[in-house]
Amino acid sequence: MNPINFIDAIADAVHLPPVLIGTWIAMGILLVFGVYARRALLSSSDATVPDSGITMRSVGEVAAEWLDGFVEGVLEGHGARQYVPFFGTLFMFILTANFLGLIPGMEPPTSDTDLTFALAVICFVYYLYQGFRHQGLYYLRSFLGPLWWLAWFFVVIEVADNLFRPFSLGIRLFANMFADHKVLGLFTGLTKLLVPLAFYALGSIVCIVQALVFVILAVSYVRMASHSHYD
Repeated sequence: MNPINFIDAIADAVHLPPVLIGTWIAMGILLVFGVYARRALLSSSDATVPDSGITMRSVGEVAAEWLDGFVEGVLEGHGARQYVPFFGTLFMFILTANFLGLIPGMEPPTSDTDLTFALAVICFVYYLYQGFRHQGLYYLRSFLGPLWWLAWFFVVIEVADNLFRPFSLGIRLFANMFADHKVLGLFTGLTKLLVPLAFYALGSIVCIVQALVFVILAVSYVRMASHSHYD
């Protein structure tokens, strides 16, 4: 007997793609968390004094501080604070979507190419925007290479490289999460007791690593686009 897939059941009931339902669930979780964390922060008597113990406010503050340091570490201080909202949101969404696959009866929306390629295209547009925002039309200079007489060759290479980036981002996340979910479902269905716990632990590591890899690559693309290679 095949296990029940709740996302597919909901999708069939409302006649929507399963990946869209999974995406909305991940978004809903983050929105609820954000609202309650903000409410907890605003209701505190002194925002500079941290809560004792684990609270919604303390979890939110730890997450925000870690994301701020994470983005700054990848960008090495190149105006990192302005990028934290975008990449912090991207990381938290991918991480939440990945972890949905560890809930019995659910599957990660990131195991669908519709979502992973959509995220990759968003990052592609974002880093192109940052390139023109910081360098203006001089950003196009990066496509010509360091030698003017080989510009025609470098244009082809650079355009192909830039177009391949969103594809590689999307396919990497999809392939890893699809394989992880299938392996987890297969072995937890065949084994009992303690053995599934090992696969859930491994699956958790994969969820975190894939979110990190996606965002690190996206941040590195923005860093390259916003700073000239050939000054």
